[in-house]
Amino acid sequence: MSETTQDGPVPNSASSANKSADARPELMLAADGTPLKKSLSRALRRQKLRALGLVAPLLLFVVITFVAPIADMLFRSVENQIVSDTLPRTTEALADWDATTGNLPPEAVYEALFYDMSLAAEAKLHTRLGSRLNYEQTGLSSLFRQSGRGLDDISDVYLDQFEDLNKDWDKAQPWAELMGDPEWLTEQAAWTKADGKLPRFVLSDGMDDLLPRTSVAYQNFARFTQVEDEKSPIKTKPWGTVQTALYQDLMAQDVSGYSGPHADMLKTADAAVADFDSVTFQEGFSEIDEDWADHEVWQTIKTYSPNYTNGYFLNAVDMQKTPEGPAMRDDNERIYGLLFKRTLFMSMVITLSCIALGYPVAWILANLPSRTANLLMILVLLPFWTSLLVRTSAWKVMLQQQGVINDTLVWLGLVSDGDRLVMINNQFGTIVAMTHILLPFMILPLYSVMQTIPPTYLRAAKSMGATNWTAFWRVYFPQSVPGIGAGSILVFILSIGYYITPEIVGGTTGTFISNRIAYHISSSLNWGLAAALGTILLAAVLLLYWAYDKIVGIDNVKLG
Repeated sequence: MSETTQDGPVPNSASSANKSADARPELMLAADGTPLKKSLSRALRRQKLRALGLVAPLLLFVVITFVAPIADMLFRSVENQIVSDTLPRTTEALADWDATTGNLPPEAVYEALFYDMSLAAEAKLHTRLGSRLNYEQTGLSSLFRQSGRGLDDISDVYLDQFEDLNKDWDKAQPWAELMGDPEWLTEQAAWTKADGKLPRFVLSDGMDDLLPRTSVAYQNFARFTQVEDEKSPIKTKPWGTVQTALYQDLMAQDVSGYSGPHADMLKTADAAVADFDSVTFQEGFSEIDEDWADHEVWQTIKTYSPNYTNGYFLNAVDMQKTPEGPAMRDDNERIYGLLFKRTLFMSMVITLSCIALGYPVAWILANLPSRTANLLMILVLLPFWTSLLVRTSAWKVMLQQQGVINDTLVWLGLVSDGDRLVMINNQFGTIVAMTHILLPFMILPLYSVMQTIPPTYLRAAKSMGATNWTAFWRVYFPQSVPGIGAGSILVFILSIGYYITPEIVGGTTGTFISNRIAYHISSSLNWGLAAALGTILLAAVLLLYWAYDKIVGIDNVKLG
């Protein structure tokens, strides 16, 4: 069936569509004419952006001061790029050397070490590398420092003989004309300080094929001279490594076809080098220091050549990295396992001591009239207003053998004057001092939770025949457990990271792992090991937190 209009008949389907459109509810619009749903979404988005803008400074502060340092610590615990960055050719050459055979590396490795060390010595990086490897093998720091000073003994062998042939081999201008591109020479000659940076050195065409080693050595010299020393290669004599590389090139290359600048000087040298006195790089390094002929030195360099290492973590658990794999250190070198166990044990003892001392104090405060409780609360908060150093130093005075406590015990006749108690510079002194310092962190959560426990519960239990102990243990104590949990977490986590108090009163047996971390950061400068120890400490805290959540339930921890 179809309907008839002035324009003719209308199909049934079109008629139905018009009816559906007429039946659709009218679209709701906002005051500005936009759909209401779209307007609401836009307002909600603006509200979220405004809220994000308000918290953005705090979020940025947390990222910069908390997240970024932890991420940096995690990276430093595995980062080991100083070896490969400082000795790139040496580490590459060592890749094919089998450190388990007991043989020394081939001559190519010593040659690579000579050129790497020469550049590192100019940049003063060889001492940093020596310090890094000294963490793994004692004596490498002095070896690298001495080798940096003795490299000239190797290069002087060839420099003197080239100089005997022609004095120009030890001058800046001839070398620049031989190795530099003519356009660069023109630009360099016209350069003045008013032009700013020196024109970047450009090697002459074909020179890298004619004299490959010399080209690399001279480019390193030229670029270092321009960038680091801010001097012109035209006015600076090249390093001894350049003459050494020239000797090697002339012994291996044919330069008879060369016709560029100083061709006669180069060809004369080419004809003479066969009669030069020479020394192998291995002999040269062994004369500088005989330790370069020690297989263990090279074994250490190869072991720590990769950019990333697990060596710091192995050291942190009293192990070491060897070519055969991880291995335990000797018994007399194991220290960190003992420190970790001591830190966890003493932190646990301090936490239990704080519970034993803080629980009755919090109970008294919670059950006294508010006016009296507030007055006594000042005594609890008083330590917060006193310097931590002052409080720790006070315990140092009180606990020593000639201190107040020992004098009192002698005066009371409890100990003889010759048998005074040793209470400082040991674990006892650390536990006493830290319990006193951390006690408020246990009392405050306990007090906050106990304040919410109605006293009528105890009275109701007693009215039903319960004894004082039963009423406390069955009714009151379970309700105070969330406060114990909150205080225990605070005290325990603060304990394992404490540094000042164990350092002052702990002596050799009462220090924590945190003191060792501080030592590596400030004294030995072994930041990688310090980062690994800190990462393990962080993992231990997270593991204990997880265990606490599984056993007690983190939802039961309340601060008030």
